[in-house]
Parts: sequence; C-alpha cells; structure tokens
Amino acid sequence: MEISINIFCLLLFLLTLQFCMTQNVVHAKVHVRVVNQLGNGQSMILHCRSRDDDLGNVVLEDGKEMEWSFSVNFLGTTLFYCDVRWGLSSSTSSNWYSFDAYDEGRDYARCRSECRWRVSNERSLYGYDQRCERWVLFPLTRK
Repeated sequence: MEISINIFCLLLFLLTLQFCMTQNVVHAKVHVRVVNQLGNGQSMILHCRSRDDDLGNVVLEDGKEMEWSFSVNFLGTTLFYCDVRWGLSSSTSSNWYSFDAYDEGRDYARCRSECRWRVSNERSLYGYDQRCERWVLFPLTRK
C-alpha cells in the first residue's frame, strides 16, 4: 500500500511539473534593459550579475543601452543585480551605486516579460511598471 501511495505522489508531481512547463511557468523568459540617460555626453560603467552569470563591465555611452535575457528559476528566487558608476571624466571621484535589476519577489508582476531601467542625472533610477504603464523612481544605493 505504501509503495502505491509513493508512486501516486510521484506521478502527481510529474504531471504538475509537466503542466507548469507547458504553461511557461517554470522557464519564463525575462528581458532586462538598462539605458544611460545621464545626458551631457556622460558615459557610465555598468556591471550586472546573478549568482550564476556575470555579464562583466560594460561602458555605456550617453543614450546607449545594455540588454540581456534569462529564464527565471523554479523556486522564484531569481536575482540579477547591477553596479553602476559615472562621472569618469570629472575631477571629482566617482562612486559606485547598486540596484537590483531583477528580483523575482518584487518584479514578477511589475515587469513580467521586460524590465526596463533608466539611469538619469542626479543619481536617479527609474523602472518601468508594466501593470500601471508608468515609470517609477527606485533607490540607487551607494556602495
């Protein structure tokens, strides 16, 4: 009797997993885009990574963007975070700032298929909310 219950539970789990995969729940693709909108011809360095992937340092000229895509994990813990720095040509020292480019707990509903970010002057970061179709101010944390 115990073996048949175990087999039933295993079959139920496999059927549930198959359903989730066919519904694009398990391997949902997310696209992230970060745009340099500092203005005045300012470049910025962007370094984004997750626990599994490091996208390296990328220099973004004013008005240029970086984008990448990935599949979210089954556990709902996908996290991509970025460090950004600008003011590279000024005489003052530039600082690194950080933000979460994709945190599944926060962003699953906010940006289901595409997370768009704008880094603007005065240390401002704006993320696009697909639910209400508007740009929202997010904090940039000094490292």
